[in-house]
Amino acid sequence: MTETPVTVLGLGAMGSALAAAFLKAGHPTTVWNRSPGKDIDLVAAGATRAGSVREAVGAGGLVVAVLLDHASVHETLDPIAGELGGRALVNLTSTAPEDARELARWAAGHGIDYLDGGIMATPGMIGQPGSSILYSGSRAVFDAHRPALELLGAAEYFGDDAGLASLYDFALLAGMYIMFAGFQHGAAMVRSAGGSAEAFGERAGRWLSAIMPSLTAEGRVIDSGDYSRPVQDLRFTKAALDAIVRASRDAGVALDVIGPVKGLVDRQIADGHGAQATERMFEGLV
Repeated sequence: MTETPVTVLGLGAMGSALAAAFLKAGHPTTVWNRSPGKDIDLVAAGATRAGSVREAVGAGGLVVAVLLDHASVHETLDPIAGELGGRALVNLTSTAPEDARELARWAAGHGIDYLDGGIMATPGMIGQPGSSILYSGSRAVFDAHRPALELLGAAEYFGDDAGLASLYDFALLAGMYIMFAGFQHGAAMVRSAGGSAEAFGERAGRWLSAIMPSLTAEGRVIDSGDYSRPVQDLRFTKAALDAIVRASRDAGVALDVIGPVKGLVDRQIADGHGAQATERMFEGLV
């Protein structure tokens, strides 16, 4: 059985990883990048180098865009939109939800079957356990090309609203970046006493892994809107955050990370919610 041809547009670290996964599985793979030189290893492994975007999409099959940003998708594809008519386009460029929806409308106007995706993996994770990609937009594209998409990571479909995949993608990344920032704040506190950031990272990893299962229960409280039976109320959390802020100042650590969290709790208490569950911080964000 001949595997579906795939064209990968954009050969940064992620695009190169995706193209390598398709090649490894036996898909005829055509690659294109705006600047030359990034396709050397892929061509050596069997990929076909395209000299232009038009040549790349002319190879047929599934087109996967992994470009810099929303504007670069238009810059790359607008000139050859007519040649994509009737074709399947999977956009794995990091785009905001409204930008994904705009691209879906653009694609529909040119007769292009559009699927948007959010990659929940680093380049080194592609094709490995733990890699996942969230998709939304054309169900037909998702179903038809799911075997190829599953080569990259677990594929999950969120519906025909093209912006949903990136919404969930960015929501998850928001939690990740704040977690990493919190770790770095803690590492700075430990450094003030001569502690190693690497050793602290090992300790923090164990601690965070232990408490992660509580997120589901926290979400349940938020969904209920009932904050009247706290495990830990906002007053308790404020006392803890006040102490962390004091310890951070004493250690010479800036409050850029922990300060806004304290501010969120302080505002909730000032509004008279101190006796309610700490999960009520959520209401200050919506």
